[in-house]
Amino acid sequence: MTTPLHRRLAAGRLRGPAAALCAALVLLPSPAAIAQHAEGAVEARVRQFLQRQVAGLPGEVSIELAPLDPNSQLPACAALEPFLPAGTRAWGRFSVGVRCDSPVTWTAYLQARVAVVADYLIAARPLRAGQVLGPADLGQRRGDLTALPDNLLTDPTQASGHHTRIAVAAGSPLRGDMLRVPHAVRQGQTVSVLGVGAGFRVASEGRAMNNAAPGEKVRVRLADGQVVTGTAQAGGAVALEF
Repeated sequence: MTTPLHRRLAAGRLRGPAAALCAALVLLPSPAAIAQHAEGAVEARVRQFLQRQVAGLPGEVSIELAPLDPNSQLPACAALEPFLPAGTRAWGRFSVGVRCDSPVTWTAYLQARVAVVADYLIAARPLRAGQVLGPADLGQRRGDLTALPDNLLTDPTQASGHHTRIAVAAGSPLRGDMLRVPHAVRQGQTVSVLGVGAGFRVASEGRAMNNAAPGEKVRVRLADGQVVTGTAQAGGAVALEF
């Protein structure tokens, strides 16, 4: 854009130190240009932050980041600090913030979307409640996990050998809350009871008083009538806690 100052410089009406000073002023970037430079730095810093947040997610991960409003005119910042608002995770559509403390304090928010395209488990055929799942009951489908219900299962080992809690229609995505880990210990079962402490080891047998999956608490009545509580282990053993 040609201004009166440009025209005066071009016509040679300004000379000496005044001309040099005016030429330098003409070459200075406008506030809008400064703002655009700052916004580009903000977006680059936020993208780096989000890439760290999604590291380790399964499948193909992509990040979409909406640019800042070019009219925001944010001043340049010495140290940008991106952050996720409380209760927010880098999953699906969300807002991500960025703070500046120096030389001017400001906070801005950008809209972002993280997509995670991966394989997930589905019911290959109708499943009844209480059914023990095998390979023939499981299928896989590919899609954006962020657009599907939470707690989806993605690996057959997460479902094979587990019991269904409810009936599941064929083709339905399988979630963790639909399945129950098989019991390692069943009520009335004779179990080995093991206890290890500082300098000693106890081994005994007893009768389980409740069902328990691996890692769950189980009460055991020993041969002398004493009732102890331990943690069910795979294979039917119970580990005592001291």
